Amino acid sequence: MIEIERKFLVNSNNYRTEASSVITITQGYLNSDPERSVRIRLTNQTGFLTVKGKSNTSGLSRFEWEKELSKTEAEALLKLCENTIISKTRYNVPVGAHVFEVDEFLGDNSGLVVAEVELGSEDESFSKPDWLGEEVTGITKYYNSSLSTTPVCNWK
Repeated sequence: MIEIERKFLVNSNNYRTEASSVITITQGYLNSDPERSVRIRLTNQTGFLTVKGKSNTSGLSRFEWEKELSKTEAEALLKLCENTIISKTRYNVPVGAHVFEVDEFLGDNSGLVVAEVELGSEDESFSKPDWLGEEVTGITKYYNSSLSTTPVCNWK
């Protein structure tokens, strides 16, 4: 249950034509504390409750636990969430042996596009597509939990 991922900004929309699937995501946080966040996510007809621990010093690894919920359960829990509800469109883009999840944020985070790739180990190599920009792994303002409390529209 340790999640290892790297996060990048995206420098073009070329990933759109390479995507194997596209989903709409709505998510909020019951707790956005960096020590232990609790997220509610709704994707199409399925909900998820996710608990994430604090990232390690490199920002690459952290504890993650997830449980599937019904759409009705997720909708009810989203009403209890704090601060901003995040809306985004996710493009799943296969690149070599990995799949990048590219999120186009909407609403208060509109204009932000971030790509994440999950890895089996912190030093695992992966192919970098030409649309991949600056790495932002471990920069907390790009965490979804941070975007729910301080959205892009409030950045200076």
